[in-house]
Amino acid sequence: MMDDYLIQKKPLHALIRLSLPMIVGNLFQQFYTMVDSAVVGRYVGEAALAAVGASYALTNIFICVAIGGGIGASVIVGRYFGAKDYDKMNLAAFTAILTFLFISICLGGIGLLYSRNIMIWLNTPVDVLDIAVRYLNIYFLGLPFLFMYNVFSSMFNALGKSVIPLAFLIFSSVFNMVLDFYMVAGLGLGVAGVAWATLIAQGISAILSLIVFVCEIKRLGGKVSWHCYNGQELASMTRIALPSIFQQSTVSIGMMLVQSVVNSFGSQALAGFSAGMRIESICVVPMSGIGNALSAYTAQNIGAQRKMRVTEGYHAANRMVIFFAAILCVWLECCHQPLIRLFLGESGTAAAVSTGEGYLTFIGWFFCLIGFKMAVDGLLRGAGDMKMFTVANLANLTLRVVIAVTMAPKFGIAMVWYAVPVGWFVNWAISFAEYRTGKWREK
Repeated sequence: MMDDYLIQKKPLHALIRLSLPMIVGNLFQQFYTMVDSAVVGRYVGEAALAAVGASYALTNIFICVAIGGGIGASVIVGRYFGAKDYDKMNLAAFTAILTFLFISICLGGIGLLYSRNIMIWLNTPVDVLDIAVRYLNIYFLGLPFLFMYNVFSSMFNALGKSVIPLAFLIFSSVFNMVLDFYMVAGLGLGVAGVAWATLIAQGISAILSLIVFVCEIKRLGGKVSWHCYNGQELASMTRIALPSIFQQSTVSIGMMLVQSVVNSFGSQALAGFSAGMRIESICVVPMSGIGNALSAYTAQNIGAQRKMRVTEGYHAANRMVIFFAAILCVWLECCHQPLIRLFLGESGTAAAVSTGEGYLTFIGWFFCLIGFKMAVDGLLRGAGDMKMFTVANLANLTLRVVIAVTMAPKFGIAMVWYAVPVGWFVNWAISFAEYRTGKWREK
């Protein structure tokens, strides 16, 4: 049966087949966020770009909660799929969907109430505060759509169907970009137009994902019922989902906590750093895709009692990381200037341009570290070995925040990005040490 290729095909072939649609899909997702920023920067101005950038670390946390929760739930779904226990797979899937729908509604409501307070707490420059809050409020309205789409994507990946969310991402991305230009350049809605474009595109994708997922469950012979909610399945998913959410959110939480440090350097530096972060988020996509694919691969092979294949898959994943890291390093070293100008235009200030270029030319040398980190994290997550996984990501977050907060005010904004590879390396070292113990085989 073609659906079980993760436990039948050669590890490298299986991981490439699963991860490439995930990588391409996430690239489209990141690309349209780049278009959001580029449209705002060119048609509205540098201050508007800074406002969206000031919101980016916060909004990315919610994206990571949705992705991390979906991945955590997909581990359980993937195990049941590997064991061909479709009734329990269906129960776990709909338990996750209903849980995250409720969570997203609650988080969206809280965000609407406290968006201004949060941005003030992050020391958002006064000249961009109102624009940033306006953008955030529309974003929070669409939070349930964001959560549902990402949860459904994780479920499809757990079934080895990564091509399905890729199709929806391509549709959503293209539609979002068309709406960006129409609402910002055509209707003159400014930052609010970008936010509404994202909400509409994600809403349509979420609804279409639900329809296709229900059809896929029926095809596998499962019973589709929204009364499928089980506390025991929720507890099993929570043990994996919570650390997974934390792992996915580590980078964004760290960036939000150091955002106040970046903000203190003024809106020009913030605009340049925001442009650099957008480009970095694209560079991280292949590494994240490899880690998430290895998580699903591990879960299915453990469910099928083929644990030796997990180690083979881990070695294959690391080879993929090295390949992508080399390409990214060359790309950033050669193209950092036009990439930053893509966001800031020719009228971008010297401070904004130098900040963005300085970030990219440094961080490009270290993507292998986050790739190795995400690969071993993906294996531990797929095996359900979450204790040291959590410790490793907490160490990553703590180091990045401490170095940035204590060193940047004394030695300059560059200390914010010098802290990044330090955190990645420590995270990998802790997770790899746990992998070497072999305890994950017993989970």
